Amino acid sequence: MPTVELRFSAQPEHVRTARLVAAAVARRAGVDEAVLDEVRLAVGEACSRAVGLHRSHDITSPVTVVLTEEEKAFSIEVGDGLPAPGAGTSAQGAPVGGGPDGPDTDADSEDEMGLAVISGLVDDVEVRTGADGGVIRMTWPTVPAVALS
Repeated sequence: MPTVELRFSAQPEHVRTARLVAAAVARRAGVDEAVLDEVRLAVGEACSRAVGLHRSHDITSPVTVVLTEEEKAFSIEVGDGLPAPGAGTSAQGAPVGGGPDGPDTDADSEDEMGLAVISGLVDDVEVRTGADGGVIRMTWPTVPAVALS
């Protein structure tokens, strides 16, 4: 069950709020303080990517961010609302092949760059697509709280 779930319209100004909430919930969940900047950056990148996809594909559904505290891990899922690609597309939803609609377009290059940045910031990343859209799942280990005597 999610600890916190955010839904926001695809406006760039909402990305900052998502970053702040993610860092606060990650801190409370026990993510190491030294990693919180990476959490903020990764969530910001994933949310910016989702906002860009919503705007470029005229998706009206909200961007979703699900933050989940588990026993030894903290995960964040950012949903982009872009339905699963059909045949002839890559796992990230970019059309395969060159040309005006191929992966060498500016939007596709930015999408791939965003995924590369996220992969560089987070060790445990999963990118998946489905009928309800794409999801980037990022997971960090948590440290157990030490009881004070």
